[in-house]
Amino acid sequence: MNSRLDHLLSAPLSAGTLSVSHSDSVIGAAIFDLSGLPKEYFTTNESSDVSWVQTIFQALGLQSLLMSSLRLEGFRHVIVHGRQYRAIVVKQKSRYTAILVCQTHETTSESLIQWAQEFEPNTLKSDPRFSAV
Repeated sequence: MNSRLDHLLSAPLSAGTLSVSHSDSVIGAAIFDLSGLPKEYFTTNESSDVSWVQTIFQALGLQSLLMSSLRLEGFRHVIVHGRQYRAIVVKQKSRYTAILVCQTHETTSESLIQWAQEFEPNTLKSDPRFSAV
């Protein structure tokens, strides 16, 4: 191998490197208000079907019901598995954000969840891969 490739393979991943790879794996996103109502959807050519948003809407409704009935606090994230996708839903300061990625047999990494919690959905408006629905 050449020395440049050796260096790249042995170099630790930076937060920027992880951020780029996580961004690349996103094939859709949906923004919900804190009441769980959908506000905005973003799709790619890989995921033009937005039926998954209904599942997230239902999951947020169930989560709200359970949290109020059981007097629970501290919702951080939930992962909804579909046949072809996995949606990571996180609570952010003023909204819930659902990030859609392709389904894999791998477990969802903590770094992906942390990245999702810090994700700014408005960046998708300027990303040529995404269309607002």
